[in-house]
Amino acid sequence: MRFLADMGVALRIVEWLRSEGHDAVHLREEGLQRMANGAIFDKATAEGRTVLTFDLDFGEIIALSRGRRVSVILFRLHNTRTPHVIDRLRTVLKDSGEVLEHGAIVVVEESRHRIRRLPFDA
Repeated sequence: MRFLADMGVALRIVEWLRSEGHDAVHLREEGLQRMANGAIFDKATAEGRTVLTFDLDFGEIIALSRGRRVSVILFRLHNTRTPHVIDRLRTVLKDSGEVLEHGAIVVVEESRHRIRRLPFDA
């Protein structure tokens, strides 16, 4: 799978994804630290990547995406330490990897995750 990590996501998470065989990039690695959320979404669309973020704005962006099928994994965690985020992400990818390829938003919480397939009106 292909991933684009937002600035709030630790570089070590991107490194872990790569070690698991995924194509993952971090905005910082590409010098895009100040990229606006809408532009991040556009970049993910153009590159066929799932956005990894802690930014709640992406829920609204995806809702207004007009049928563009970009997936977003939105972390809503109290414990944001990298090992915990990786553990939660591992579970999400095991349970919803195929869904992400077709467009979805996955909200990741401490003990569960919720998947909403796109488009929302379907």
